[in-house]
Amino acid sequence: MRSRTHIFRSATLAAMGALLLTSCGGGDGGGTPAPAPTPTPAPTPTPTGSVFQIPALTNLTTGDIERIIAQGVAEAQAQNFRAGFVVIDRVGNVLAVFAMNGADLSLRTPRAPDGSATDLQGLTLPAPAALAGGISKALTSSYFSSAGGAFSSRTANDIVQENFPPSSLTRGLESGALFSVQLSQLPCSDVSRRFLGVGVPGNLAGTKRGPLGVGADAGAFPLYKNGAVVGSVAVVGDGVYGFDSEYRERDTDLREEIVALAATRGFEPAEEIRADRISIDGTLLRYSEATAADIKSGSSPAPSFASINGSVGALVSVRGYYDAASGIVAGSVYGAEESGVRPAKASDGYNDPDIWVVSDGQGNTRYLPKAGTDGATVAQPLTAAEVRTMLVEAFDVQRRARAQVRRPVDNRAQNTIAVVDTNGEILGLVRGPDALVDAIDAVPQKARTTVFFSNARAAADLAANGDPAIPPFVVAFRAFLNDPGALTGATAFSGRAVGNLSRPNFPDGEAGRPPGPLSVPEASFSIFSTGLQSRLVTPDIVAHVEYILGARPADVPQSCSQSPVVPATGRNRINNGLTLFAGGVPIYRGGQLVGAIAASGDGDDQSDMIAFLGLYNAGQKLGTLGPPDPSIRSDQIVIPLSGGSQRLTFIACPFAPFVGSNQQNVCSGL
Repeated sequence: MRSRTHIFRSATLAAMGALLLTSCGGGDGGGTPAPAPTPTPAPTPTPTGSVFQIPALTNLTTGDIERIIAQGVAEAQAQNFRAGFVVIDRVGNVLAVFAMNGADLSLRTPRAPDGSATDLQGLTLPAPAALAGGISKALTSSYFSSAGGAFSSRTANDIVQENFPPSSLTRGLESGALFSVQLSQLPCSDVSRRFLGVGVPGNLAGTKRGPLGVGADAGAFPLYKNGAVVGSVAVVGDGVYGFDSEYRERDTDLREEIVALAATRGFEPAEEIRADRISIDGTLLRYSEATAADIKSGSSPAPSFASINGSVGALVSVRGYYDAASGIVAGSVYGAEESGVRPAKASDGYNDPDIWVVSDGQGNTRYLPKAGTDGATVAQPLTAAEVRTMLVEAFDVQRRARAQVRRPVDNRAQNTIAVVDTNGEILGLVRGPDALVDAIDAVPQKARTTVFFSNARAAADLAANGDPAIPPFVVAFRAFLNDPGALTGATAFSGRAVGNLSRPNFPDGEAGRPPGPLSVPEASFSIFSTGLQSRLVTPDIVAHVEYILGARPADVPQSCSQSPVVPATGRNRINNGLTLFAGGVPIYRGGQLVGAIAASGDGDDQSDMIAFLGLYNAGQKLGTLGPPDPSIRSDQIVIPLSGGSQRLTFIACPFAPFVGSNQQNVCSGL
């Protein structure tokens, strides 16, 4: 990890105090809370007309990209720093990769706090592995940004770790709102699209994977035009692909971040939507530790790209992502068919102009509502009409919900919402116009996680995994819950409950407590080794990086983990990995599990509310399905602790969540 100078931020302690008083959304909390009651539908009337931020239809041109790289190179020269640059569009297409002569393009990941190295910790990889890391952290800043909030890879760093904000002084506080999201957008995902080659129809369509998932390493910023996210630029060159574990201290080596910040000139977000204007539970997020005062190249125009290409550096290929022979590629227009994210068509049957979908770039909508594939094990699988109703009802809840991480205040939440069956098959997906792009992969991952742990096949699937390190997690899970029959379908686990059991301390954040059964001890924990989640996909990530480096002839298949394949789908039940934060709710018909619904794109509690109320309201209309009976929910499980006990959580909904309404406790009362 990088060395740091100790620059004390007095505002931070005040923010931490506010956090201690107000935090309630991300984890277990203290004591033994009462079981979550069944939610009530919110009576707030649905607004008429569009209420969402809708991004302008624009893109990065080749001229824009040349300017961004040239500006970055000029600053790198002023800093006496040889850097590599990655520019992507909003859906993750790699538009240019440029390396200055002599740049350090090797990659190292930190070891665990105790010096051990498991899963992705302690990697030492040769060039051009750093460029693969650059793609991952570029995805982070683009995928987490919107017209209402600009997030950098440093912002992501602060919300994916085991304490929020990360600091030696915050041990004992809950984990970040997006704990573990770094293991989404995986190179083995079946949801993310792959680079097909320039000129291939549909090549630019759909969100793309990350070589290392998404990243927390500082040095990537979003790019904006006309108030819309059009992509991101990432800078590499210090040899480290790591994370910042100390919110209160300023990095001593900020060269990657300074150069990336300089590269964004003319494409910066408005100051009022930068992450450092947005707070979570009373704590301001960070956007950049680099400032304009750190930039040495001045404000005069940078030399032309033509003058540096071939002399100062050159475009370089990254296998599976970018072909330098094709030159710089213009970005896709987000919202147009070419990007693979656009408004639903009339033929999609939603009858709602605010609903957006994902497509293949050639006019075909992906994940239109369809019936469940699990008729061999489920008496009455979900129908396409039921899937559509759940998606529309959840979308209607989000239409009324107040955003938590968007500006201006009282903006509406924008989520991606997905339904899966018990096989993990995606039965439908919709999203808000400006919803975070990350959620297109993370929400199906979240729904699959929820249904997997509630499934009668969970223990058997884990026991059958080809990695001998996986079955012991089943043993640990059963011992922790004191239930030898756990993971055989008797309990309905929400996404939040699975997250409760996946923190390096249980209860969440309580320093010194042992880990949850799906995690590892805090001394060996980091964002590169989270427990079962990282263990399942480490072989896939390592094999993919070997492919990038030319050490393996074939890329990894679009199937994460070595879990058993379901014959009905040709995929396994957790085919794009696990998610360990809130927003997934299992779906039951009578007493039988039939699927899961999940939402994500704003606050954790909002995700819970949108998925849960959407499911409940759909059930009221359909009369045949809904959330699980309270008697089998995960909040019936109480874990004994030294000095007390801790009940698992099922859902948690935000206070006063709806714009234009003072209604409280919208998820209780029935």
